[in-house]
Amino acid sequence: MTLRAKTLAAAAGLAAFSLAALPALAQDTIKIGNIVVTTGFLKGPGEPAVHAFDIAVEEINAAGGINGKPIEIVRFDTGSDAKQAAVGVRTLVQDENVLAILGPFSSGETRVALTMADRFGVLMIPTAASAPDLVAESKWGWRLTEDESKQFSRLLTAMKDAGLPMETAEIVYVSDEVVSAGAGTQLYPALMEKAGIKVGEPIPVQYKSFDMSGQAAKIMQSNPDLVAVAGLPDSASKVIKELRRQGYEGRIIGSQIFADPLIVELFGPEGNGTMVVAGFWKGRTEQSAAFDAKLLERLEANGIHKLGAHHSDAQAYDGVYLLKQVMEAAGVTGDPAKVEEERAAILAAMDGVTFDGIVGDDVCFDAKHDAELPGYVIEIKDGAWTKFAEAPADACE
Repeated sequence: MTLRAKTLAAAAGLAAFSLAALPALAQDTIKIGNIVVTTGFLKGPGEPAVHAFDIAVEEINAAGGINGKPIEIVRFDTGSDAKQAAVGVRTLVQDENVLAILGPFSSGETRVALTMADRFGVLMIPTAASAPDLVAESKWGWRLTEDESKQFSRLLTAMKDAGLPMETAEIVYVSDEVVSAGAGTQLYPALMEKAGIKVGEPIPVQYKSFDMSGQAAKIMQSNPDLVAVAGLPDSASKVIKELRRQGYEGRIIGSQIFADPLIVELFGPEGNGTMVVAGFWKGRTEQSAAFDAKLLERLEANGIHKLGAHHSDAQAYDGVYLLKQVMEAAGVTGDPAKVEEERAAILAAMDGVTFDGIVGDDVCFDAKHDAELPGYVIEIKDGAWTKFAEAPADACE
């Protein structure tokens, strides 16, 4: 069987939708909503995850689907506009009768969409949203993503255990990226101070700025042991290259925000020594490596250049398989007359669930609906994406 999909597109500020393909009859399929981003400033990290979703759906459908029925993906594109995520939930639930929703991609989009998911009573599993406590107050929001604060703490612990210089630090953040700004002004300072690192006042830069010489010069005045950068890969690259151009020789670090293997190429020689924390390691299992290879082949065929799967890609893939597991446990049929009943059954099946995937084994969810996942501290060493340390997943209470 092949992937059956319908795509709903949203342009910023518009509520018009375009149909890319006619859906199969709802009673013959299991309809899953998928809020994605393929345009706007989130396109770079967001588009590969769409292909990761599709790989999982194709595999599951080829193996017989869910309870004998193929998955039908109904996709809504936010265009990187957080407000459109709420429109996406309403459209997918009210107009398309989906049983659950995978996505949205980012924390900003998820914050907006969660209110609608709770209002309509539909399980939502964000893709890459890692802001602390993001789904803690939501009944219907669960995430197969590790909390940003926990992952960044693992990075600092690994560095301390290795005896790396880390007495002083400066923070640079991209002020017009919601997640980056939050990390740079709240998460990084608190965690670094807790680790005993003397931190200066966070320094803002703008995503569209081409000249970051002033900010770099300010950092060079204190010449800290560490510079923590909060920004998406393109933004982080600009900061790092300017710092190196001005002669900074200390270590540059970051969290999951730019933990993409592509940064090895994007940062160039200036990136050597950079350390980040990621939620996926392709060498973890044979299945993890197989997914990485399959995704890269698919992306290349679609004109998307990558050096390896980002953890958001792996989480997208595993999210489909997690839904398959809980939907089978809930005995879903896809019958439109039972849609509300089956949505509730899916949520009930999430309670106490454990899951084996490419991101981890025996994955469980804590009281805040966050998955407990391992963390991988990565160092760019000699131009390669190298595992520096590994932290096991915490146990669920």
